[in-house]
Amino acid sequence: MFSTKKSLEKFMQAYKNEVRRHISKTTSVTNSDAMAPRLDQSAGKSPQAEETGPKRLLKLQKYHRFLSTLTPQEMPMATRGLAVSKDQSREFMAVFPDIVRDLTETGKHIDVPEASKWLAKLLQYNVPNGKKNRGLATILAYKMLEKKENLTPENILLANVMGWCVEMFHTHQLLLNDIMEGTTMRRGVPCWHRRPDVGLNGINDAALIQSAMYTSLKRHFNTKPYYNYVLETFNEMLMKCSMGHYVQKLMLKTDKPDLSLFTMEKYEAITKYKTSYYTFQMPVSLALLMTGVDDPETHRQAKTILLKMGEFFQIQDDFLDCFGDPTVTEKYGTDIQDGKCTWLAVVALQRATPAQKQIMEDNYGVNKPEAIARIKDLYEELQLPHTYSVFEETTYDLLRTQIQQVTRGLPHELFFKILDNIFRRSV
Repeated sequence: MFSTKKSLEKFMQAYKNEVRRHISKTTSVTNSDAMAPRLDQSAGKSPQAEETGPKRLLKLQKYHRFLSTLTPQEMPMATRGLAVSKDQSREFMAVFPDIVRDLTETGKHIDVPEASKWLAKLLQYNVPNGKKNRGLATILAYKMLEKKENLTPENILLANVMGWCVEMFHTHQLLLNDIMEGTTMRRGVPCWHRRPDVGLNGINDAALIQSAMYTSLKRHFNTKPYYNYVLETFNEMLMKCSMGHYVQKLMLKTDKPDLSLFTMEKYEAITKYKTSYYTFQMPVSLALLMTGVDDPETHRQAKTILLKMGEFFQIQDDFLDCFGDPTVTEKYGTDIQDGKCTWLAVVALQRATPAQKQIMEDNYGVNKPEAIARIKDLYEELQLPHTYSVFEETTYDLLRTQIQQVTRGLPHELFFKILDNIFRRSV
């Protein structure tokens, strides 16, 4: 067991070394276990020809290792969302209209009815229509952490409200991120700022969402002993996300990304600050606070595991952005043309020959079909789908081991549930 912080840090260093050992294996060494059969390519086919959807998916599934991300029957959480019961989903959705009414029909802003009407429209368009991973995870964690006698209707309602506050936090981040990155579509519909009646006013709308979140927190939790800790958590996550956005934008100061900055250390930092903290640590931290757990060591142990899960979740998302089937993921990948620092790009640069690095320089971050196709072909030449499958297996095994070593009364089944949802396996 991890009886001390030092022993846990020692385990985590071994974890990183093992994963990086798999990633850094070069495909130029013929006996490397990172090698896999070459992808089937017709002799007459131009390397510039792009393949997407089921055809590319079928090719990738010829790898001999199990690759859960590409198993259509069991898609991972990055694609299909957190697996919860239909009753829980209905229970969660049933609370949202009441939250909107509390925010817009309480008579607080009767002298600006048009603003209240706009807030209702803003909330309904943006908040409830995604996968709701973070909100549902908050409720799941609370129900698994709370004592059975405390799972009263009132407390379960509060957990659902907290879940929607987390979803409003997520929406606030998405609205700003879509404006900064010029994203056009979100969840199958035009991004909020792309609507003719919004535009750059979406910046103020993001502030409205954030204000609505804090208003809901105050309305429902201001008399609770954990209220101040909850506010600190939301504020801390806001700071971390903002820092993550800043570090990411540093790499895109010009029209082309600076590939010399694409290191694994930088990628891990961006992933941790932009995704892992508020997607994985935040829901469980809030649930712990709601159940009266404020012990720093307990929160630290949970954080250590959850941040590693969050890192893999983002790597999985990067992989699906490039190799996922849009008819299944409901998302057309844009990471390559956007020039983002992704796990695939970082590993490709680690492995590439000088000639292959020049291909990256010439094509990465270029919004042309032939440039995108050339990068995807390079990823396949470097055997990155196989490398990902090895990384997936290694990460899964190491996370299971780490979960089994958790102390401080944290239920192992909670972390196994989240792990199962990421990898979509029967644990």
